[in-house]
Amino acid sequence: MARAQGARAQMALAFETTYGTPPASGYTKMPFASTTLGAEQPLQTSELLGYGRDPQAPIKDAVTADGDVVIPIDAEAFGFWLKAAFGAPTTTGADAPYTHEFRSGSWALPSFSVETGMPEVPRFAMYSGCMVDSLNWQMARSGLLTATASIVAQGEAIATSTAAGTPATIALKRFGHFNGAITRNGANIGNVVSADLTYANNLDRIETIRADGKIDGADPSIAALTGTIVVRFADQTLVTQAINGEACELEFSYTLPTAESLTVTAHAVYLPSPRIEISGPQGVQATFDWQAASDPVAGRMCTVTLINDREVY
Repeated sequence: MARAQGARAQMALAFETTYGTPPASGYTKMPFASTTLGAEQPLQTSELLGYGRDPQAPIKDAVTADGDVVIPIDAEAFGFWLKAAFGAPTTTGADAPYTHEFRSGSWALPSFSVETGMPEVPRFAMYSGCMVDSLNWQMARSGLLTATASIVAQGEAIATSTAAGTPATIALKRFGHFNGAITRNGANIGNVVSADLTYANNLDRIETIRADGKIDGADPSIAALTGTIVVRFADQTLVTQAINGEACELEFSYTLPTAESLTVTAHAVYLPSPRIEISGPQGVQATFDWQAASDPVAGRMCTVTLINDREVY
């Protein structure tokens, strides 16, 4: 008997026309590092008395389908996750390279189906009615650059053969930490040690009474863009902004030598007043837990721009 191995695992994704209905075709093979996406149905212990000390059979509870997918931040495949998190982009360009602009604040987010396959068993799990609850990643000086997509799904269907057919493949071009930069109001921020950002849709699960125990959907609530910036304490610029309660524009970007780029622009970022601690003879660092808000000029909280050779998402 063959044993399942993560090295042979596969993942395919396609956007749905009808929520909860997996498409018959149009799947794309997704690169991923790990996933906890799955469905579980816990058991409710019997509370009945009068049958002795041994309990009666448990009762099945509602189905919960969700989990995280760790994905590389690359020039093409990452656009699918951005579409799921922000909605369909506005694409410009007569030919390659194309510019895809994703904007925050959309009330209508697309749902998608994801199939994870372990061909050795064989086991192919189709998760339908998937929506991205949050998307986050960290910026550092070195290491592998990955993002974590937190997914809320409607349900899981298990089969012994794939329902995704032969998914389209993507030429993987990964961004790295070496390709990253952070600017404040258009100027580079010096002395940044690390940073992270999280975009959350704060999905509201519609938990209605159904015979199959699944949810009816997941509606986006008030979005949030938050994160942290850790800097070596060298000047008072950020502290002064925090004290004055002013907003700034933060831009997180990656650019490859082949011209593909990813830029996340938070148009109105507010900083808290941090605690400046001196913990020893080494350099002093300050941590700013920032929050973004809607900018009256831009008309939204953030804009994500992806430039690549893909014509449409």
